[in-house]
Amino acid sequence: MSSPIRRDEIVTPRARWIEQGQAAIRHEAEVMLRVAQSLDDRFASAVEMILNCRGDVIVSGIGKAGHVGTKLAATLASTGTRSHFLHPAEAIHGDLGRVGEDDIVLMLSQSGETEEVVRLLPMLRGLGATLIAMTSSAQNTLGKAASVVLELGGITEACPLNLAPTASTAAMLALGDALAITVSEQRGFRPEDFARYHPGGSLGRKLAFVEEKMRPLAQCRVASDQLSIREVFQKVRVTGRRSGAVMLVDAEGRLSGIFTDSDLARLFERDDMVDINATIATVMTTRPKTTTAGTRFQAALHRLANEKISELPVIDAQGRPLGMLDVTDMVGQVPVDADEEPAVRPTLKIRYPNQHERGA
Repeated sequence: MSSPIRRDEIVTPRARWIEQGQAAIRHEAEVMLRVAQSLDDRFASAVEMILNCRGDVIVSGIGKAGHVGTKLAATLASTGTRSHFLHPAEAIHGDLGRVGEDDIVLMLSQSGETEEVVRLLPMLRGLGATLIAMTSSAQNTLGKAASVVLELGGITEACPLNLAPTASTAAMLALGDALAITVSEQRGFRPEDFARYHPGGSLGRKLAFVEEKMRPLAQCRVASDQLSIREVFQKVRVTGRRSGAVMLVDAEGRLSGIFTDSDLARLFERDDMVDINATIATVMTTRPKTTTAGTRFQAALHRLANEKISELPVIDAQGRPLGMLDVTDMVGQVPVDADEEPAVRPTLKIRYPNQHERGA
């Protein structure tokens, strides 16, 4: 008589799916680790060739390898190497005009025998471009045509049928990233360079400087600290939406204080009489909190939040105002993803009268 099956031995379909997913990820990780361990002097040669390239790095491939190539071209471009993607099928219909003798073509093909890729090789040779191959073997058609081969080796795909490019494209992606990052480090690529190529989105905000995001001086209220309170609020105006603060400067043009609309309201809330003809220097906030040009925008945002202030003047090395970070402007610096639900969605609640209230 067979033993009964214990409840903890039952494998549900969902548990099996999780196991299959884990197995696929482990398989691809093992393939990438093997590729990492197999890197040799050919990788260093490819890095050196790209560093010395006087033209562009043109990445090419078709199918899933082409999708990886598109991403790799973008990674190279964003980390300091001029690069673009060339589709093999489009290349033979006019796009070969993008390729010159100073360029490097980085061709991706696991088999190295893909018809569209093989057809392109003699044309690239005729244009004088240098060819780097990312492929399974230096002995296939693509490998034999290349000056340098970044060899991936034979790869069993994570696909149970060993047909869908999965582990091979993961290996290409990892090897391409390794190439781009190594080249970038050798170029001395800095955060400032990264910010120049990523002006938008969260990366742009994180790496931008305050002078790129501040309200420029022409749009700020700036006045001499020797004017009266009345003169400041009557005469110092700017077009567009005004800031809630006036920056006060001394005779040399250096920031000497700040006076906000809230400060004005507090003056009138006091019991004693307010002389609005008094010099604004007598009521302004001296030594206001400021930030200097060259400060990261992200750091300034943290100051606005942590110190609970609404305006932060931006000054130069001599203490002269250059602009203003206004908290209401900062709200506009944070894009809203149309696919995301807002954190707080205002809800309109309509209360309909019941029968008794309608008089029925």
